[in-house]
Amino acid sequence: MEKSRVLVVGATGYLGKRLVKASLANGHPTFVLLRPEIGVDIEKIQLLLSFKEQGAKLVEASFSDHQSLVDAVKQVDVVICAISGVHIRSHHILLQLNLIKAIKEAGNIKRFLPSEFGTDPSRMRHAIEPGRVTFDDKMVIRKAIEEAGIPFTYVTANCFAGYFVGGLSQPGSIIPSTDHVLLLGHANVKAIYVDEDDIATYTIKAVDDPRMVNKTLHIRPPENILSQTDLVQAWEELIGKQLSKATISEEDFLTKLKSMDFAEQVGLGHYYHICYEGCLTNFELGDNEEEATQLYPEVNYVRAKDYLKRYL
Repeated sequence: MEKSRVLVVGATGYLGKRLVKASLANGHPTFVLLRPEIGVDIEKIQLLLSFKEQGAKLVEASFSDHQSLVDAVKQVDVVICAISGVHIRSHHILLQLNLIKAIKEAGNIKRFLPSEFGTDPSRMRHAIEPGRVTFDDKMVIRKAIEEAGIPFTYVTANCFAGYFVGGLSQPGSIIPSTDHVLLLGHANVKAIYVDEDDIATYTIKAVDDPRMVNKTLHIRPPENILSQTDLVQAWEELIGKQLSKATISEEDFLTKLKSMDFAEQVGLGHYYHICYEGCLTNFELGDNEEEATQLYPEVNYVRAKDYLKRYL
């Protein structure tokens, strides 16, 4: 079967560059959106040129130029958007409304994968302020996609390993200490950790999979469903010593959250739901939902305990 032509939007970002790599590796004709707003950001320009050298085609278009977006999406079969929805970096989720309008007008797109890749927003209607803005905005995008009748696949990838495994699930930390760790509550709530390259691999596998039309793909690697204590113990085994441990209660965590600036409050709110509430693992998959490791057992996903070895 001929592989779909894939356009990656947000290709210079943390996940976007991995999506380009995975698309090329899987033999898809791969297109990358080049936005004129990139200006003289030399690092992004050089990254885009490296994609071109690897076989991707650069397509110039802007979110503020509707016709350019229509022209861009007419060249492909599938659009994957990976623009940032993380407030500590940038938050542009609603820009996708412009992309949806272009996809609807173009009328040729077989699948749209919007920028999600984290916690399932449909299960976060109870989320605390201000962190819920991320989930609310993603639900606005879902509603617009479905009302436009655009075939979709939503990908929920849970916790990015670089942020959560590297930091032993501690907010504000991305490199594990060899001396101490802050435990969130009883540190026994299960979360789901996924290597970022694996997220890209599973995403690309879904784009031509008829089983994933108008469904949500949950990436839940069974060996990576772990508590914070599990992560800490794995790290202690690797370094051959016990860490000094402190604990922050749920009440103290929420009090601390209120003293932070807006972006930090958003991020900490997500940690609260993941590490205290267990929002990633307190439900079973329902209709129109599939689990990635079951659909694609051939993928040898990175185990969280192995991911930690890079920090030795």
